[in-house]
Amino acid sequence: MKRAQIPLLLILLCVFARGQAAPAKTTYLRCGSLFDGKSGQLKKNVVIAVMGEKISEVGANVPAGADVIDLSRETCLPGLIDTHTHVLLQGDITADDYAVQLLRESPEYRTILATVNAKRALDYGFTTIRDLETEGAGYADVDVKKAIEYGVIPGPRMIVVTRALDVTGAYPLQGYAPNVPVPHGLQLVDGPDEARKAVREQISYGADWIKVYSDRSYRLRDDGVLDDIPTFTLDELKAIVDEAHRERHKVASHAVALYGVHNSVEAGVDSIEHGDYIAPEDLKTMVAHGTWYVPTIYVGEYVAAGRAAEGAPVWLKMLKVHEDTFHRAMKAGVKIAFGTDVGGFAWTINPAKEFEYMVKWGMTPEQAIEAATARASELLDMQDQVGTVEAGKFADIVAVPGAPLADVTLLEKVDFVMKGGVVYKPK
Repeated sequence: MKRAQIPLLLILLCVFARGQAAPAKTTYLRCGSLFDGKSGQLKKNVVIAVMGEKISEVGANVPAGADVIDLSRETCLPGLIDTHTHVLLQGDITADDYAVQLLRESPEYRTILATVNAKRALDYGFTTIRDLETEGAGYADVDVKKAIEYGVIPGPRMIVVTRALDVTGAYPLQGYAPNVPVPHGLQLVDGPDEARKAVREQISYGADWIKVYSDRSYRLRDDGVLDDIPTFTLDELKAIVDEAHRERHKVASHAVALYGVHNSVEAGVDSIEHGDYIAPEDLKTMVAHGTWYVPTIYVGEYVAAGRAAEGAPVWLKMLKVHEDTFHRAMKAGVKIAFGTDVGGFAWTINPAKEFEYMVKWGMTPEQAIEAATARASELLDMQDQVGTVEAGKFADIVAVPGAPLADVTLLEKVDFVMKGGVVYKPK
């Protein structure tokens, strides 16, 4: 080798060495119990090894001098997943609450509040959320998601919907004089072509999912069926679903009652949100198509009180209908994922309250927790990243004192949160 080549070789070796990242640090979590999200059982005295942002081993041995987080008095679980949230809403129990947010608060101010809500979600133990529209704040959810991904603010992993879709005359704000232009909580579209264009637009600006509002104006019939007025025609819904699926995106449908659910299922949406009433034949179709059900139980009770006070007592009657539907959906084998609609109720209320209602309505604690971990990750197509505690997945791990399989309300007391190997809420 010529002498002139030696300095060049040394320079290249130095550059190569500088480009090599330092070995990721390994941290060990010593858990008193572990609910891993896949076995349905508690495992006692388990050590989880976390290297960088991923789980490297479950059931590890702790070497001498290792960095250990002592959770030996805790039950460890996968980071919780809420598949129906609104970080840009602060609760809208009455129409006036909603109007104030759209008419008096700027999108910038609402986005600032959304960053606070994202941190709250993480503190509650929700390391992943699907945020189902901005309610008049445009594409602000995309920016909140980016800020979390870039490490600017703390928050959960976010799947975002952006503006959502409905038809003219069907969504607030309504009731103002025709000559007074007011904002709406979403994007209004009419006809299949407009609907397709809106799907393309939302995806181009960062929407991960598309959301539609499929019904409104509910009434309880004498035969116990919850009736409604459908919004989109079947052709419009099919155009939305076809366009979204063509672009490899999924569709969530706000569908509360008979026709909204039926049209959504027929059109091929991927999840039914709320679903207070689902006809027996539509349950069968959901099972056949693999359509998910996100029941959002607690928000129904929360909203019913406000709507009844405004002169709409049907919302109180809907609670019993919803409970019956939940039982029938479980019996039919419909896939159910955990979702709360937090933002529809105040973020100061821990959305983990939903677990208590799911168990009260017939789930075992194990089923309810799996709905918020492994099952929710399947709905979001993130099962290879989150939802269970196993090697190779993100180190999204939470812990609670006591035994949540005996008392599911303990999930309202998450006192340790790790997301991607970073501790956001230390024990």
